[in-house]
Amino acid sequence: MLQIHEVTKQFKDKKKYVTALKHVSINVQEGEIIGLLGENGAGKTTLLRSISTLIEPSSGTIHVAGYDTVQQSAEVKKRLGVLFGSETGLYDRLTARENLEYFASLYGLGKHETKVRIEKLAKMFGMRDYLDRRVSGFSKGMRQKVAIARTILHDPEIILFDEPTTGLDITSSNVFRQLVHQLKREGKTIIFSSHIVEEVTLLCDRVAMIHQGDLVYEGTLEKLYEEEASTDLNYIFMSKLVRGGNEYA
Repeated sequence: MLQIHEVTKQFKDKKKYVTALKHVSINVQEGEIIGLLGENGAGKTTLLRSISTLIEPSSGTIHVAGYDTVQQSAEVKKRLGVLFGSETGLYDRLTARENLEYFASLYGLGKHETKVRIEKLAKMFGMRDYLDRRVSGFSKGMRQKVAIARTILHDPEIILFDEPTTGLDITSSNVFRQLVHQLKREGKTIIFSSHIVEEVTLLCDRVAMIHQGDLVYEGTLEKLYEEEASTDLNYIFMSKLVRGGNEYA
């Protein structure tokens, strides 16, 4: 479903180049959930942006459902749902409903289908009370709910979530986790980054740990626990970051 092969990404910073990703390779199967773990600036968002066609790799290739993200970006975009952290992509002067209707039209959804999906998502995320209010007055959590709804509104095959529960309260975070389980039952492929280790433990089939652009681990949690002789993912994560620069570079 998703093949990331030897992807390197460099950015020019003044007179020098900064390497955000270093020869990263990951294969994600259909219906699989993989979690990206790494400190701020590790390269997680760069990887997600590369998958979503927003930036091009300096070298290496990414294929989404068989389509190259550089050469066939239009086909890739049809199959993706994307949410990048606090970048909700919502229009303040429109209501939540109007925002969702607008994006539904971009996805080519019909009016009846749009109405049904919006009502379903509004009920799921408890948004009915403010569905017809302008987004400009929304709290961060309210915006995030609408943004998550926007991300899955068109029923994409592959979903990219970058810190999806940022700004959500405990109840809404639990609703999101239930949604991820539902999407998995529907056969969706999901990649998400999170700083919440417990979230990764509860949701993911596999994890990918990135440190300073290097992929320092990729595999199942069971395999990771066995290798590290521990089931404390917080401890393992921090330990790998400390060792990352020397052991895995």
